[in-house]
Amino acid sequence: MQDNSKTYCDRLIKGDKKVIDRLYEIYHARIFHFALSFLKNEEDSYDIVQEVFVKLWEKRSSFRKGTNIDALMFTMAKNTILSIFRKRASEQKYIEFLGHSMQINTDATSEQVDYSFLKAQYESVIPKLPPKRKEIFILSREKGLTNKEIAKLKGISEKTVEDHITKSLAFLKKHISQFGIWALLFYALFIE
Repeated sequence: MQDNSKTYCDRLIKGDKKVIDRLYEIYHARIFHFALSFLKNEEDSYDIVQEVFVKLWEKRSSFRKGTNIDALMFTMAKNTILSIFRKRASEQKYIEFLGHSMQINTDATSEQVDYSFLKAQYESVIPKLPPKRKEIFILSREKGLTNKEIAKLKGISEKTVEDHITKSLAFLKKHISQFGIWALLFYALFIE
């Protein structure tokens, strides 16, 4: 399969539309089950499959000849799943799910107050970042873009993007450390 994988990638780079159909036949079930194992939701898992194949086609010109298509597709799936988790972490229903799965016994009002408190802290700290750093941080953490995508979008190096994100995280940690145990929850919900 590995030799075919590299051949498929080479054909994809050249814009061969038939290869995308063949790759779908080979990989769609595997990617679906991979996504389902993390998301536990069939509809979201089907969406991951579709998104991976759309990204595969859209980004084909950026792939190197001989790239292992298997590794590439599962990396795309993993990154898309992580992006979904980041987006969900800020939503109330997933905080409730997290609370139930960790067997935390709190009432809904307390949960809502805790979430509102943490969200307010996050929203009060983000505007204090320098404008460019804030924009890059939001693209990364809230929009789910990769460092490479941000670098291309902003016309800067990936290292510069990484530096902005690292400095943003340090700034946020410094400003939320005063909340003790809440800082850990804050970090898990809004930063990672």
